Amino acid sequence: QVQLVESGGGLVQAGGSLGLSCAVSGLTFSGYAMGWFRQAPGKEREFVAGISRTGSTIDYVGAVKGRFTISRDNAKNTVYLQMNSLKPEDTAVYYCAAAWLYSDLRGASSDIRYWGKGTLVTVSS
Repeated sequence: QVQLVESGGGLVQAGGSLGLSCAVSGLTFSGYAMGWFRQAPGKEREFVAGISRTGSTIDYVGAVKGRFTISRDNAKNTVYLQMNSLKPEDTAVYYCAAAWLYSDLRGASSDIRYWGKGTLVTVSS
């Protein structure tokens, strides 16, 4: 019954921008820390950005800091990832994730309570 549905992926030129959304249903959205992860084919899934349940804590992996912005709207049960100045190395499937504690987002993947199916982002040169 719990669903995390990502949208907004697609093909974009290097230097361009893309906005991702994750619509959450079946849980109390404001009770969860939310995050974005990404995974290129054949590679490990990695943390990209996280936001605490109130939005008071936000951080990013160093590779995207200054280019990506995570935000959430608890009234809409939606978390967003705005991606600017995209690079080919940003190409990956991007996954939305929910965790009980913000610190769980920075731990092992087994600490994540729920995962979305992912949306593909392809950045061309």
